[in-house]
Amino acid sequence: MTAPAAQQPPAHPILAEIVRSGFVEGHHRGSLVTLAADGTVDVALGDVTTPVFPRSSTKPVQAAAVLRAGLDLAGERLALAAASHSGERFHLELVEKMLAEHGLAESDLRCPPDLPLDREEADARLAAGGTRTRVAMNCSGKHTAMLAACKINGWSTDDYLAPGHPLQRLVAGTVADLGGEPVAHTGVDGCGAPLMAVSLTALARTFRTFVLAGDGTPEGRVAAAMRAHPEYVAGTRRHDTWVMRDVPGTVAKMGAEAVQAVALPDGRALAFKVDDGSVRALGPVLARALAVLGVTGPVLDRLADSPLLGGGVRVGEIRAAF
Repeated sequence: MTAPAAQQPPAHPILAEIVRSGFVEGHHRGSLVTLAADGTVDVALGDVTTPVFPRSSTKPVQAAAVLRAGLDLAGERLALAAASHSGERFHLELVEKMLAEHGLAESDLRCPPDLPLDREEADARLAAGGTRTRVAMNCSGKHTAMLAACKINGWSTDDYLAPGHPLQRLVAGTVADLGGEPVAHTGVDGCGAPLMAVSLTALARTFRTFVLAGDGTPEGRVAAAMRAHPEYVAGTRRHDTWVMRDVPGTVAKMGAEAVQAVALPDGRALAFKVDDGSVRALGPVLARALAVLGVTGPVLDRLADSPLLGGGVRVGEIRAAF
């Protein structure tokens, strides 16, 4: 039964539009918040206070939590702990090396077997007769770091993804601490790990905390690793890598269902979610949001380029509409 119109929540604003052959054939709605350098809300489109699942945008927080648990990671290893990696060869080799360094095996991972996230890598793997593996799953770096943190603390590893596990309780506390609001709901992410719901404003505030954190703090260490090794956080053909490479001092992390969070080195930050989860809208919306924050440069055009094809040629685009 459809609820009466008066009880329907207001529609979120249009963040992007689908333009084919000069005709607007559809829209992507969502919510977006930007923070000024002092942390106050500067722009709020849609609902930025109701909790959402940040999905993999939470990974830097999970990486900070394993450091809080006493795990000593730095450089590429720490960046990979915060990653949704593309499954390129250098990602898989480092995951395998990290497993060996901590006396772990691929069978210890509880993330599901998968193909590389990057389409080119997945196609090449299948063409070579490869199969889905846990190491190739984009969250394998995070899971390896979680297992390593369990081992050094003497915590059980078979149930390291259980919400009541000491590590996951630490993660939940870190999410609430950095976002400045309590976790509203706990679910299960695509990789099997607990997933904590917070508002987009809290997510932006979290990323602001990372870029402003001191060098020796867990959050500062994660930010430094992500900035220095963005290709390990994402991949050579990914938006997060481009942003962190081309806008010095920035920390950026996307999540499934078209969630994105970014913070600039002076504390300006943004977070958004596209309602229908379409990642094809992510680049154009991100480019416009960065421009709203005052970012300029060729990276914006690169991010915004989201073509529509017809007969194998470009006939349109997804473009920001705010």
